[in-house]
Amino acid sequence: MMYLYRFEVETEEKTLHVIVAANDQESAFTTAEQEVEKNFLKLPSISAVTLLEKKPIRQATGFVVE
Repeated sequence: MMYLYRFEVETEEKTLHVIVAANDQESAFTTAEQEVEKNFLKLPSISAVTLLEKKPIRQATGFVVE
């Protein structure tokens, strides 16, 4: 079963919210870090990655990010 994972990624400059789909928690953390790397020309220094929420993927699943 696949899950949606919502992470808070803290860098030196700001806090990022990253949402990924993965089969397990280990893959989710790896994917979250890779997504951060893809979105910056200069890789920010990541100080912490915190899992905030995990939901099974089913029809009409989502998150609200403030």
